Amino acid sequence: MRCIQLGVCLAPPILTYFMRQLKSTARGYVIHPLRRVCVVTHDDEHVEDDSRLQKLSCRQLRTQTEMEAIFAKNGSETPEPVEAEVRGSIPSWLQGTLLRNGPGLFSVGNSQYNHWFDGLSLIHSFTFRNGEVTYRSKFLRSETYKKNCTSNRIVVSEFGTMVYPDPCKNIFSRAFTHLCNAIPDFTDNNLINIIRYGKDYYASSEINYINQIDPVTLETVGRVNYRNHIALNLATAHPHYDEEGNTYNMGTALIGLGLPKYVIFKIPAETSDKGHKKPALRKVQQICSIPFRSTMFPSYFHSFGMTENYIVFVEQPFKLDIIKLATAYFRGVTWGSCLKFDKDDATFFHIINRTTGKAVSTRFYGDALVVFHHINAYEDDGHLVCDLITYSDSSLYDMFYIRNVKQDTSNFVQSNQSFCPPVCKRFVFPLNVNKDSPRGSNLVTLTDTTAQAAMQEDGSIYCQPDTLFEGLELPGINYKFNSKKYRFFYGSRVEVSPHPYKLAKIDVVTRKHLEWKQELCFPSEPVFVASPGADEEDDGVILSSVISSDPKVSPFMLILDAKTFTEIARASIPTSVHLDLHGLFIPD
Repeated sequence: MRCIQLGVCLAPPILTYFMRQLKSTARGYVIHPLRRVCVVTHDDEHVEDDSRLQKLSCRQLRTQTEMEAIFAKNGSETPEPVEAEVRGSIPSWLQGTLLRNGPGLFSVGNSQYNHWFDGLSLIHSFTFRNGEVTYRSKFLRSETYKKNCTSNRIVVSEFGTMVYPDPCKNIFSRAFTHLCNAIPDFTDNNLINIIRYGKDYYASSEINYINQIDPVTLETVGRVNYRNHIALNLATAHPHYDEEGNTYNMGTALIGLGLPKYVIFKIPAETSDKGHKKPALRKVQQICSIPFRSTMFPSYFHSFGMTENYIVFVEQPFKLDIIKLATAYFRGVTWGSCLKFDKDDATFFHIINRTTGKAVSTRFYGDALVVFHHINAYEDDGHLVCDLITYSDSSLYDMFYIRNVKQDTSNFVQSNQSFCPPVCKRFVFPLNVNKDSPRGSNLVTLTDTTAQAAMQEDGSIYCQPDTLFEGLELPGINYKFNSKKYRFFYGSRVEVSPHPYKLAKIDVVTRKHLEWKQELCFPSEPVFVASPGADEEDDGVILSSVISSDPKVSPFMLILDAKTFTEIARASIPTSVHLDLHGLFIPD
């Protein structure tokens, strides 16, 4: 999961507003030329919630020192492969490399990041070959990384950390820096995921930049700007891949021809040149665009859904305030503060035909919610089924400020009463809607769900979801079943805090689940790898990088039998490994 990092050029109305704000500065607004970092603070009243603490054993109530070592300590890179010590038996058919990405550097010189999603990208690789595992890691050599290291301090702002000029600069340099930050030098710190376009691999976040990497050496090949190929200011780090190897993704166009819009695009499978010197993005194809409901308040989205014939976009009432974004630097606040959740608004579901680019004419909507990750989506007997990880508010982002995630679990529960646990929900959208259907009647005819879709007086359809599971994030599936009807998904358990302390396998048919856990351990997002020629959906293994707060336990790669969800092997890594976010498996 990754907070939105915003790189935008400001449209004329915003510039006009900004100039007014700038003139107002001389009349009483305060610009802070000497401030380096702006920290968001909260003075919420703290009340202990025993019911949440009871979900954890005494040994799981880790100390702040242990949590700080897990979430806020600077990681180190291991540029040359090191061999892991394997205990158990790794299947002989497991051949390939698991690439992982996440924050790994939280301070530069004497300056520190405020938010966990601000940390500089550290890329990991776990290579499986002939029953053995090797590990290596490298910091992404982004322009942000290089500028920070050259200056020996944080000089590029991130989602939760706003950076101000060096106080040693003269007044003219500081004034110029302030003016430049009306249209800032936005970060290319791509720390969310590893994605594939054509045959090229990229470290990605949610901005207009991606950084190509060598999947073997982890060297940074070079930076690519979406805007050189398609009019986008933001793009997700969670694309979809079809069976032909094509990649589908979504982004946001805040400027360009016409009104601001959301854009769905496709990268064909065969786009890379022999030397991989030309970016696969040069062959990008726009499928369609969707106008904003409100020009100055676009919806934030971290991912989207895809079926065999449709794209599903959730336009949620978790919105970016463009005016606040344009003036954030001058008001002394972070970009993260420009995102707001409107609990009184609705959530709208856009269903787009993948081939024609045309939207289904029926207007689907539901209650206000926040979505970061889609589990899966598929078509079933005239319905589109979409499974999501949902929240009832946007408090999750606040939970990942360093001051919060480094707390021991007990203190976290007491000081973060607003923590909203994730809920896995199933929405069902009837595709063949008769406009003469009785108003208020449920149009869902599937028998394996309690989800409802009721026709309203204006012809729109109000959707109420079915709850699949509670307290799980970072979902994964057998990707052969992506966009198809499926039975199992996997994820990290997060019940009372954002600290992942267990893995789970969910059966959406029986609604039962299996778990793996080890005391004082933090498993990363589970990745499913199918057995060769497998017929059953859960015939394969689960891979997860595990970090322990127990200094006696080395970091290890966990290998589970996906069917029984029991450990079959682990590979202990003889060097430092940092907690990561997302990644993908590249088979040999």
